[in-house]
Amino acid sequence: MKLIIAEKPSLARNIVSAIGNMKKNDGYFENENYLVTWAFGHLFTLYDIEDYDNTEDKRWKIDNLPFFPKEFKFNLKKEKNKKVDDGVLKQFNIIKTLINREDVDTVVNAGDSDREGEIIVRLCMDNTLNTQKRKVRLWLPDQTTKTVNEALNNMKDEKEYDNLANEGFARTYVDWLYGVNLTRYATLKTGTLLRVGRVIVPIVKAIYDRDKQIEEFVPDIYYGIVSNEITNGEEVELTSKEKFAKEKLNNAKKLCEKYNKEKAIVISKNVKKDTLSPGKLYSLTKLQNYLGKKYKMPMDKSLSIVQKLYEEGYLTYPRTNSEYLATNEKSKIKEILEIVSKLGYDVKFKDKKTIFDDSKIESHSALTPTYKIPKKENMTDDEIKVYTAVMRRFAAVFATEECKIEKTEIKIKVGDNEEFTLKGNVIIEKGWTKYDEYSKNDKILPNLNVGDIININFSPKEKKKSAPKHYTIETLNNYLKNPFKEDKAKLNEEEDDDTEDYKAIFEGLELGTEATRTGIINNAINSKYIELKKDVYYILPGGKYLIESLSNMNISMDKYKTSELGKGLKQVYKGNIKVSDVVKLTEDEIKEVFNSVNSPSDTGFYKEKIGTCPLCGKDVIKGKYNYGCTGYKEGCKFKISMNICKRVIGKNIAKEILQNKISQKIDGFISKNNKEFSAKLKLEDDGKLSFVFE
Repeated sequence: MKLIIAEKPSLARNIVSAIGNMKKNDGYFENENYLVTWAFGHLFTLYDIEDYDNTEDKRWKIDNLPFFPKEFKFNLKKEKNKKVDDGVLKQFNIIKTLINREDVDTVVNAGDSDREGEIIVRLCMDNTLNTQKRKVRLWLPDQTTKTVNEALNNMKDEKEYDNLANEGFARTYVDWLYGVNLTRYATLKTGTLLRVGRVIVPIVKAIYDRDKQIEEFVPDIYYGIVSNEITNGEEVELTSKEKFAKEKLNNAKKLCEKYNKEKAIVISKNVKKDTLSPGKLYSLTKLQNYLGKKYKMPMDKSLSIVQKLYEEGYLTYPRTNSEYLATNEKSKIKEILEIVSKLGYDVKFKDKKTIFDDSKIESHSALTPTYKIPKKENMTDDEIKVYTAVMRRFAAVFATEECKIEKTEIKIKVGDNEEFTLKGNVIIEKGWTKYDEYSKNDKILPNLNVGDIININFSPKEKKKSAPKHYTIETLNNYLKNPFKEDKAKLNEEEDDDTEDYKAIFEGLELGTEATRTGIINNAINSKYIELKKDVYYILPGGKYLIESLSNMNISMDKYKTSELGKGLKQVYKGNIKVSDVVKLTEDEIKEVFNSVNSPSDTGFYKEKIGTCPLCGKDVIKGKYNYGCTGYKEGCKFKISMNICKRVIGKNIAKEILQNKISQKIDGFISKNNKEFSAKLKLEDDGKLSFVFE
């Protein structure tokens, strides 16, 4: 008898439907060959710090930080009242009973086909299995009946997925160590709940940095020189490569005069026919980018719809980071294409490296439709948008007819001076663009021929330097996928060489994963750190406070540190290092933060006494933003800011000012002109601070 443990009830129902003829019992299904039961996602969570010594006092204290367990332990999931959920306990006991039945000789891990699903079911096994029984893995790229039955006949030993599980456990331990230690530490330091996580902080910081660049952007102008005259009844626009600073307007005018004395002649015209390739199949990120840009659909909404369509058997596994298919899927794709062609799409099988490439697949292939086609009358409008996007991209990639274009390039020379190039495309045969959008906005060129004299009248044109743009769903996703890739304006998706992106993914340089990124961004939104308006992200005051407070505390959770840990996790997956190695690296990073306590920049703990108010004699304590007098309710407004001219003012400096009325020389102040300077801080009789320069 085989016992199948599914990650969640919906997957269990699909497995039961594929097997057929199964009797429903309380918490499981059964026939003569199989038992099928399920978890509710995570049944287990890691111990809290207080669970390790069974202390009744659950208050957060600095005394037990940093905390590094000798062995990580798991509890059944608890509710907010710290009691195990009744439903969780009941289902766990059902799994425990079934897994230890004498007639069960094989236990099947049917978690979702990723590291998270791997460890969810492993934890059920590890906490219930008292005897040595065979353990195997059911790996499902989709949840159609055909795929489930094929997978049941091709299950591999669970040991073959040990590296995947190790990465899952390592990721869980690392995130717990950061979250528990640094969230508590930052909260105790500021008196405000600050969620400090390995991925959430660099995500919020990216949006914070971008919004700060926009806020500090100083609008400025420069001059270009442009001619826009009519020739042969058509407008011909020529824009020079030369640019002039605003104080060089006369130079721009002189160049215009020089050009306008010359003749502008068409020296060449090249027209050639070419084919235009469709975009690649969708990864989850690229699909979310498209839906966010076109429909302003938030990432959590698009993910939930894709997940639902996957669980209903209409799409393949959604949390994929690849835009390619595995070579062993060719026969399956041929069958799906036959079904798709009956829907009216003109498609055929293509065996191309741009479609099938094992070197660009980590665990799962790109998102595609399955053998099972939904009925639109049973779908919501948003479900239709998501499914149609995947189907139309699939049809475009395998379209029978190619998209043929006419590429035109015209070169115009102005005397012996500058050469201007005009480029444009014209679609002459639609091909795959009948199914999928062609995003490039091609310029329509005037009808010019070699030897034509072009009318010109160059003049200076004032142009404004562009401020950086806020992150959108698309641009933030692209940044998180490869935070070290230089921002390049892509003309269109199909011309993008993705080698660098896949290298970053396989090395672990991305911030978050396809499986976690949406949830983490949503967590940042729910925590009031960032907000999403239409498809644009903005920093909120809570996010500013998070980033600036962490900076004051010397907690550096930037993309570099997060990526280093990501690289370590990938090495665990590849079997090159142990889980304990990544845990040790994390512990060392956390120790550095705690070693900074009482350093010159340490700002102390919330409500810690700093000294005596020089105005009213009451205590001065550390607050959220400054060291302030406790007599504020009586009207005393004395305070010392924790950040003066971009320099953190540590508690020891504040104490020195209160005791001696002046500090020692402090380095590292930054002026409004962005210049560094040093000075002493003097406490004046009215309680204000002033700079004293040597």
